[in-house]
Amino acid sequence: MVDYAECSRKMVEILGLKYEPVAVTLIKKGQPLPEGVPEPEKNIRHCQSIMRARKGECLLLPASKHACPVGASALGLVPTPEKVASGQFHFALGMYQDVEAAKHTIDVRPTLEPESLAATLVCPLSKQKSPPDVIIVTGVPEQIYWLLPAAFTYDKGGRVTIQTASFQACCADSTVLPYTTDMPSISLGCYGCRKTTDLAREEMLMGFPANKLERVVSVLEELMKKPLPACRAGIQSAPPSS
Repeated sequence: MVDYAECSRKMVEILGLKYEPVAVTLIKKGQPLPEGVPEPEKNIRHCQSIMRARKGECLLLPASKHACPVGASALGLVPTPEKVASGQFHFALGMYQDVEAAKHTIDVRPTLEPESLAATLVCPLSKQKSPPDVIIVTGVPEQIYWLLPAAFTYDKGGRVTIQTASFQACCADSTVLPYTTDMPSISLGCYGCRKTTDLAREEMLMGFPANKLERVVSVLEELMKKPLPACRAGIQSAPPSS
């Protein structure tokens, strides 16, 4: 059994995170809902639930408690509303030059099968009791940077291609993409989460599959032995001798 509290403690300590990583569990239709987890007092967005969880709350959000149909439809909780699917909703926000550009964004966004999920469960990682599906970390670029080798390149090297958009940072980018691809996903944030949550201007996000959590923490511990503290201290390795 993964010690989620210890993994959270190590990630916060090594990276210097202000907030805890968040564990997201996607509850499929037909699966029992966990008992004893409070639902929000009023409907909230997926991004808002993530920001509340990073501060210590565990929340269960059935489809009926999701306030944002854009995020809820990406998560497979509800069908995509016609106004969203057509591009009219996002075009009206002034983020695209025309309806077609907005529609194309919705057409290519990562989504789960409509109405395949019954609920989402979000919890600070230290309070997680059972295996989650995705871990989401919020932090400044330097902190997210150290997750790059931990989650992507330490084992196999290479380069990383980041897939993101100006909308749906918490739902599509940080939850659905890691869940469907089994790969980490980095997001700069989005219009919705920046408008409706306390995500700071300088903060961004990374979501990664929860099955990689122990390896991510293990690599972070390896990075702490030399490159991470050296970089933060401004210490450069001596050039190789000629």
